[in-house]
Amino acid sequence: MVNFSSLGRFASVTVIAGSLFMGPVAQAQDVAPEHVQAARAAITALGVTDRFDTILPAVSDQLKTQLIQAYPDLESKISETVDAEAIKLAPRRGDLEREAALVYAKAFSAEELNVITTFYTSEAGKKLLKDGPIAMRELLKAADIWTAGISRDLEKQANEAMLKEVGATAPAAPAAKP
Repeated sequence: MVNFSSLGRFASVTVIAGSLFMGPVAQAQDVAPEHVQAARAAITALGVTDRFDTILPAVSDQLKTQLIQAYPDLESKISETVDAEAIKLAPRRGDLEREAALVYAKAFSAEELNVITTFYTSEAGKKLLKDGPIAMRELLKAADIWTAGISRDLEKQANEAMLKEVGATAPAAPAAKP
């Protein structure tokens, strides 16, 4: 005999679990096309997905190296075949762009994305993208130097203050063993 109460509980759990897993898909479908377009424009202005352009060539090179090590006598055929298959996969790069647009559309309003695009397509925005990493690297160097100076000065001043407090009552340094 079939236990319908157990079956009902199982169905309920399945529906709840399905709705939890399908929630993000439904949310992705809720994003207005204009919002996604604004996200794509911002992504292009920022160049945030440019670094992913090297993924397919890198994976292709890695596979060629791996296959050539296994079959050195087929080097030219391996290179030709892997390159041809990689070219077939190249259009899938658009999938990543769509995902990136959805990520940005969920994180920012369409208005915010338009402001971001406007700024980063301006001369100041382009300069920030170009020179910002250099400025940040220089800033981190300056922060390291500043930290070393602060650390040195704090240690020196704390030691001097402690010597004033304890004065002659400070224990003598242990003598070196002969």
